[in-house]
Amino acid sequence: MQIRKVNIQDIEKLKEIGKLTFAETFSSENSEDNMKEYLENGFSTEKLTAELTDPNAEFYFAQLDKKTIGYLKVNVGQSQTEIKDKNALEIERIYVLKKFHGKKVGQILYEKAIELAKVKNVEYVWLGVWEQNPRAIRFYEKNGFVAFDKHIFKLGDDEQTDIMMKLKLK
Repeated sequence: MQIRKVNIQDIEKLKEIGKLTFAETFSSENSEDNMKEYLENGFSTEKLTAELTDPNAEFYFAQLDKKTIGYLKVNVGQSQTEIKDKNALEIERIYVLKKFHGKKVGQILYEKAIELAKVKNVEYVWLGVWEQNPRAIRFYEKNGFVAFDKHIFKLGDDEQTDIMMKLKLK
């Protein structure tokens, strides 16, 4: 498996893997209308172009035999979604195709995020994870993250609670 940085030429592939993995992960727990709205807006060409050209945001693909099977998005500085701490890195997304769950793809993407955090010399890494996603919560706890707060994530007209978790590096 290879991890490679995503660039603007990869926008259609990013849109495809983003929509597919988000839908696989959350469709069964959310209304069709809310999912449709989020997938259209959250993975629009305009939004992804802005994110891909943001110097404080980075995307990475996990690829197996030239097929994209997952991706990572990290943010620093003012591009973080919540905490805008210059000494922090946010893992905004780690998504893997369902058929590759349990095959260490998420762990490898996570390790890439930690490597980036160390290179950027930040004090801690943080993220938000949906309170109804016990698999992801266990994954982050296993990697040393601890809950420190909660925030609201809007999916369409549904307000959902994310658990905010952090891992101190220094």
